Amino acid sequence: MMDRQDIDQLALRLVSLVPPGLAQAHQDLRTNFSDVLAHGLRRLDLVTREEFDVQSQVLARTRAKLDGLEKRIADLETMAAARGS
Repeated sequence: MMDRQDIDQLALRLVSLVPPGLAQAHQDLRTNFSDVLAHGLRRLDLVTREEFDVQSQVLARTRAKLDGLEKRIADLETMAAARGS
């Protein structure tokens, strides 16, 4: 997720797009942009990179176990079919 510094940098970039005639409003706009961006990102229910990486590792281990079990079942089915013939 974006940290406060990233949000502030994005808000500063948005403020830089405001016409120069509104220079006195830049600080207010920057604060408002930061608050709106932070609130919006919190509502997105995002996970951190660390949480994502942990879940990716869990998924990879689960996938490996599943592949192994599928192979084992296939081997057992082959053995059962050979005995039944």
